[in-house]
Amino acid sequence: MTFTAPTSFKLSAILAPLAMAAFLGLSGSAMAADIDADGAMALAKKNDCFKCHAIDKTKKGPSYKKVAAKYKGKAEGEEKIIHNITSGNKVKLEDGTEEDHKIIDTKDAKALKNLAQWILSQ
Repeated sequence: MTFTAPTSFKLSAILAPLAMAAFLGLSGSAMAADIDADGAMALAKKNDCFKCHAIDKTKKGPSYKKVAAKYKGKAEGEEKIIHNITSGNKVKLEDGTEEDHKIIDTKDAKALKNLAQWILSQ
């Protein structure tokens, strides 16, 4: 007994979504493709963010991987990061002390969003 697919059956109708799912799984998320990592890192360097933060290790402040993990799956993550980097509010440091967070020197909303998304992608 052999199976014959109906002529209206299109293999591409099944493979296209599977290929997209595989791509998204490999890239982390659709959002990751839209992030300008070089621009985010340049803005972070210009504002001395790496003085207190590193991508994968704790310094005076949490690593960006730790920040990303904190907000993983939470819709408000981007908004909270942008608030922290633009408001100058007090933040609790890794050693338990508090200080005013440095305000990023840019009014470019797109650059701020890109930086927040880059942090969340770590």
